Amino acid sequence: MPGNEKELQRLREAARDCKACPLWRHATQTVFGEGPADARVLLVGEQPGDQEDLQGHPFVGPAGKLLDRALIDAGVDRRAVFVTNVVKHFKYELRGKRRLHKKPIQREIDACYQWLEREIALLEPRVIVCLGATAAGALLGREFRVSTRRGQLVRSDLAPNVFATIHPSAILRIRDAAERERAYEQFVADLKLIPGLE
Repeated sequence: MPGNEKELQRLREAARDCKACPLWRHATQTVFGEGPADARVLLVGEQPGDQEDLQGHPFVGPAGKLLDRALIDAGVDRRAVFVTNVVKHFKYELRGKRRLHKKPIQREIDACYQWLEREIALLEPRVIVCLGATAAGALLGREFRVSTRRGQLVRSDLAPNVFATIHPSAILRIRDAAERERAYEQFVADLKLIPGLE
């Protein structure tokens, strides 16, 4: 889909200069979505993390590595999936020399939504997976609760098949090994919905 590829590249370049909210001031760079222009599956997270901000690519840090492993275990080809975030700049607070993730506020989500909206319009995905509460809230409404509706197909004008699951970073935050493994298995079970919906 060469036309779509060019349009995505134009959009990516336009997003580099986005100053719609103050987050650009402290971020290293805009982190736009990546994947094939004809991707049938779109995975949407919250925002870039520390490694994503430094490298300029989505889902390349610890949560991204866990997502890659879960996609393999779910039988989903990561190379055929488009990954992006609701917010395109890293929001953080300094703790010593460490930059710790800070949840974006609604104004920042609203300012950035134009880029996600245009990504969806260009890709026309068959499946959208919201990874975590911020993505689900932005795409499915602020009343949507991942805790009670994860893995359930939701009626939406965005794509024929839309559902939400937890963000992989939530799994990484679980301290108990057995609990973390159970959460990972449930996450993989959610992602296993994708192949049947494509």
